[in-house]
Amino acid sequence: MATFADFGLDPAILAGLERLSYKEPSPIQEHAIPAILSGHDLIALAKTGSGKTAACAIPICHRVQVSSGAIQALIIVPTRELAMQYATEVQKIGGIRGVKAFAICGGEDAVMQLSKLKSGVQVLVATPGRLIDFIYSKQIDLSKIDTLILDEADEMLSMGFYEDLEFIMQCLVQQHQTLLFSATMPTQIKAIASRHMREPKEVRLIEQQVSPDTIEHKFLFCHHEQKGQALIRQIEEMKPKQALVFCRSRDEVERVCRTLKQKFDGVDYLHAGLSQDVRSIIMSKFRSGRVRILVATDVASRGLDISSITHVFIYHLGDDPDIYLHRSGRTGRCERQGTVVTLVTNRELHSLNQVLNTLRKEVVWIGNPPPPQEQEQRRPRPNRPHARRR
Repeated sequence: MATFADFGLDPAILAGLERLSYKEPSPIQEHAIPAILSGHDLIALAKTGSGKTAACAIPICHRVQVSSGAIQALIIVPTRELAMQYATEVQKIGGIRGVKAFAICGGEDAVMQLSKLKSGVQVLVATPGRLIDFIYSKQIDLSKIDTLILDEADEMLSMGFYEDLEFIMQCLVQQHQTLLFSATMPTQIKAIASRHMREPKEVRLIEQQVSPDTIEHKFLFCHHEQKGQALIRQIEEMKPKQALVFCRSRDEVERVCRTLKQKFDGVDYLHAGLSQDVRSIIMSKFRSGRVRILVATDVASRGLDISSITHVFIYHLGDDPDIYLHRSGRTGRCERQGTVVTLVTNRELHSLNQVLNTLRKEVVWIGNPPPPQEQEQRRPRPNRPHARRR
């Protein structure tokens, strides 16, 4: 088993890792860190919760020239929450060495962000839209960047950032290292890699383990009108230290939050309809533990790295197994144990089958399983040709 000391890291970086209680590298860190330190372009495919952020932040913090105030590493991420988290992680890992990291994203004061950049930042984390605003206004110098990182690349593409990423990458005319981190490998990512990367090394860990062994997956069958009370009972019985509850829509989030507030303290909600300032305040409360139960849409399913989350409750099971994996990956992080409880109605049994196939696991029911007739009715039927209209 490798240790962080085996990578030849600056002693100040090792001190930062020790302060963060990082004991030994995760598989993605063990494979990615040497490749990044050697200067190779890299495509790293690994599921959420695998330690991708630190896998990137550690070698970057080791390599940057702290004597220079120029931006040397640019990290592009899909969401504001992930940008803030990434900048914080970089600062914690590299702070003792003197590394300065900063995040720019929409919804924040651009004048304040510009002032911070002028004071000297070596590692810049950005969402695509705000970065392009600064590029167009010629308020940012990208000429000294020697490392470009695209994190959650598949998510950025699914959010429609393909042209933005192409534009940003074309602005980096100097030779530089490109690192691409993703959970999946869609065609557009292959296209970006072929155009902008030089003989990249590949690290593929996604086939080895769909979901970490630290996560326990449980399912509870109930009727739709019973979901609220079923969720309350599970929270009462499991007594989570900190929990995320995932819903499918903003309205459902607010409705479930109101229901839980009648029974529990420390409940709040998060969705994209809230202002950036409000979202920041809520996330700060959640990280500090003042919010114990956070009800959210999938705005919280990617990139939020809060190791104290012991439970994830999925109030509404979607049709996409990947969404389930991203939601469940909010717990069981940093080798800690986590539990995912999904409420399943008769309408969602077909979606459950898809999730189980992806997990490669047998279903574990809390209480009674669905009646046999319900399971039979929701079993997928073979496709039949449609009759032609005449």
